[in-house]
Amino acid sequence: MGESPLTRSQPSEQSHFIEEMGLMFEQLGMPRMAGRILAWLLIANPPLQSSGELVEVLQASKGSISTITRMLIQIGLIERVALPGDRRDYFQIKPNAWSQMTQQRLTQIAAFRELADRGLSLVEGGPEAQRRLREMRDIHAFWERELPRLHERWEEEQREREHSRPPI
Repeated sequence: MGESPLTRSQPSEQSHFIEEMGLMFEQLGMPRMAGRILAWLLIANPPLQSSGELVEVLQASKGSISTITRMLIQIGLIERVALPGDRRDYFQIKPNAWSQMTQQRLTQIAAFRELADRGLSLVEGGPEAQRRLREMRDIHAFWERELPRLHERWEEEQREREHSRPPI
């Protein structure tokens, strides 16, 4: 097996970045390849990459690239793009992907808080179980209150940054 185009033509810092992202995704319980694909799409030039380019650069099977790109599309990090006159599909980082992920996290946080509330209503006596459920509820209630405020501040910063940039 020969050297991959990435290690042959790209600085090793890029290879390390791709592998570190893969490991981070793996630590989060996701496939390592998901992190590797995402990392490459974050640094690729041009930003649109075909399945074939992903296969070649990441030295992965077509099946793996297909499966993992579908997963990344489903969770909202990347999108499939079709170019007129080109039968291949291309992938890129989805605009506002990180902001949308924050909104998804908020939904998950609210669901955990609601589960803790339901659990508290079920616990009879048992101060230790009540303590555990209150801790679960309280931290999720905190993030449910605070995360929208932080997200709004983020969006304000982005709007200010956009307005302060000189036209291209």
